[in-house]
Amino acid sequence: MIEMNCNHLRFVERHRPFRDLTFKFYDDGRLTIIDNGSRSSVTPSELKGESRDFYVRQRIAFIKKNLAAKTQRYA
Repeated sequence: MIEMNCNHLRFVERHRPFRDLTFKFYDDGRLTIIDNGSRSSVTPSELKGESRDFYVRQRIAFIKKNLAAKTQRYA
C-alpha cells in the first residue's frame, strides 16, 4: 500500500465573501479545496481574487518541487 502525503494549507479571504478555505495538495497532484464555513467542496474554477492567486502560486510551487525531485532522481 502506498502512503500518500498531503500538504494542508489554510487561506482566509480578506474581502467579501471572506471565505475560510483549506487546500489539500496531494503528492500525486490531486487537490481538495474545502470551504470551512459551509464544509463544502470548492473547485478551482470557483475561486476568485486572492484565493485564486493563492491556489495558482501553490500549484506552481508544487510543480517546481515535483520537477526538481524528478530531476534529482533521474539525473
